[in-house]
Amino acid sequence: MRGMAVSGPAAMLRTMAKVLVAEDEAAIADAVLYALRSEGIEAEHCLLGRDVVPKVRSGAVDVVILDVGLPDMSGFDVCRELRHFSDVPILFLTARGDEIDKVLGLELGADDYVAKPFSPRELVARVRARLRRSRPSDAAAWRKAGAFDIDDEGHRIRYHGHPLELTRYELALLAALLRRPGAVLTRAQLMERAWEDAADSGDRTVDTHIKTLRAKLHAVCGDADPIRTHRGLGYSVVA
Repeated sequence: MRGMAVSGPAAMLRTMAKVLVAEDEAAIADAVLYALRSEGIEAEHCLLGRDVVPKVRSGAVDVVILDVGLPDMSGFDVCRELRHFSDVPILFLTARGDEIDKVLGLELGADDYVAKPFSPRELVARVRARLRRSRPSDAAAWRKAGAFDIDDEGHRIRYHGHPLELTRYELALLAALLRRPGAVLTRAQLMERAWEDAADSGDRTVDTHIKTLRAKLHAVCGDADPIRTHRGLGYSVVA
């Protein structure tokens, strides 16, 4: 919720999660919105089923809480339409507790089903569970190489758990060495991997950036020097 101070898991969800609540009963909608926002989850309300699809199409919705009995159309029809183009988690919130309705909702592609009356705390817990399953953990982005953690897509490297503040070329050099731990890469090979204009750069360019890179690694762990110099050949990294 904007402007609301939260901590713990709720704080993590605040910046990454938005829940759309499609519910026509004002009291229930207010209770659901309050429960979500109290836990730091951004929540938006819409009254009509036809408003759900464009909001999900915009890509700004992480979970849909959907009432079956909306004024303009069935929640089942909304779910069916959403599943034509989106895998957004859908949680039905409805007074219909019959098994056949639950089965129909799940067969149409809903992820969960909560019957009224409901516990707001349980509802929030179910929303969190869907968010965890639909959003991969940041840990999955990292691969380990000894004391280093590398996020290739995010262009990040940690050393002994500490994020490294690297320039573009320092990052490219270290990433190139970490792709082949222990292997000796010549200056020409490193320039090829790290510089777009490698032909206009000299060997001293690589040496200069290796020197500043070593200094940054030394600042994190002064007892180790993972970059090895191989005279007349090039450099390697001991991961």
